[in-house]
Amino acid sequence: MSNSILELNNVRISLGGKQLLEVNCRVGPGEILTVMGPSGSGKSSLLAYIAGFLAPVFKSSGSVLVNGENICSLAAERRRVGLLFQDPLLFPHLSVAGNLRFAMPRNAQQKSHAISEGLDDIGLAGFDDRDPGTLSGGQASRVALLRLLLSAPNAVLLDEPFSKLDTQLREEIRTLVFDKLRASGLPTILVTHDQADAESAGGAIHTLR
Repeated sequence: MSNSILELNNVRISLGGKQLLEVNCRVGPGEILTVMGPSGSGKSSLLAYIAGFLAPVFKSSGSVLVNGENICSLAAERRRVGLLFQDPLLFPHLSVAGNLRFAMPRNAQQKSHAISEGLDDIGLAGFDDRDPGTLSGGQASRVALLRLLLSAPNAVLLDEPFSKLDTQLREEIRTLVFDKLRASGLPTILVTHDQADAESAGGAIHTLR
């Protein structure tokens, strides 16, 4: 279980001379901060800045601290920030287990056991050798979540990961994701247009104007 803390200090992002946002916040272990705002307000740009792949066309400043360490100077792959997007983005040429194994730290021991145990935990026992193309939307979302957790991140970013699911499945996957992230003690930032997502997350809400 993680006990990480994510802090954004004076994070500012501008485009074309216009400031899109300024954010100061602290997200503790297992907490979920929801960021809401209209299209173009900079929600996804904020996540890109934290993760380390904000496009050069944006001007940005401010620090992103994970457990007191400023990660802004680190390459994206070294920041240990997990992401979930609208699409599961599973590798089509790898099996379910292959997708999960790819994300795990190189020094992780007993990978096969961890994968089988993880699949059982999310209700997909025996799916190790399945082709991702044969999964339903809900099953693919579950695999994407497990892949994130097995990558051992210190913080998590959610970029409207439920927006393409139908209403019933959305509620089911949303509950699963939030429960797992809270149980893992991971500080999380959720970007969404949906008030129901924010209410289910149960944490503070930061609204961008």
